[in-house]
Amino acid sequence: MHDIIVIGGGPAGASAALLAAKAGKKTVVLDNDKGVTKRAWFENFYGIEEIGGPELIAIGKKQAEKFGAGFFNETVVKIESGEDGVTVITEGNQYTAKEVIIATGMLATVANESGIQTKPGTEPRVKTIIDVDAEGKTNVPHVWAAGTVAGESMHGIITAGHGAKVAINVISELNGERYVDHDMLKG
Repeated sequence: MHDIIVIGGGPAGASAALLAAKAGKKTVVLDNDKGVTKRAWFENFYGIEEIGGPELIAIGKKQAEKFGAGFFNETVVKIESGEDGVTVITEGNQYTAKEVIIATGMLATVANESGIQTKPGTEPRVKTIIDVDAEGKTNVPHVWAAGTVAGESMHGIITAGHGAKVAINVISELNGERYVDHDMLKG
């Protein structure tokens, strides 16, 4: 059983995985490598002069893996929540976790297949989003959503920040107290 499964490895998902793994949570990312970030170019990402989407994704993955997150090339087809946690069903496997964060960008397909409430999207070309509260919780226990699929702006910097915010909320819930992650300069 994992602590947290993140569905999607773009800016929101990788950011959530980075913070979850860094907090010592057993974290797995399931990503089918079909996200739009790999076709993006960024000159509006704070702290980075310019970067291509594939490089940004590679760096995010490397950062999360540094702290122990595992990445698997999987297409998720359904999520089932129960008393003992959440089961994520892919085309070929099943994974279980205490909590799940959906960060699937423009696609809410898995929500529709899993009884997770959706509503009309607000961004151009985003038809459907997952209905979440201010913390990122869905109507299904132990299932959260982050980034564009949760109604945030498609801008990578915004989805990355939202992925981090939702991860902090999930970590805090698992810990039973508010979690804060601050690194300090040495010396």
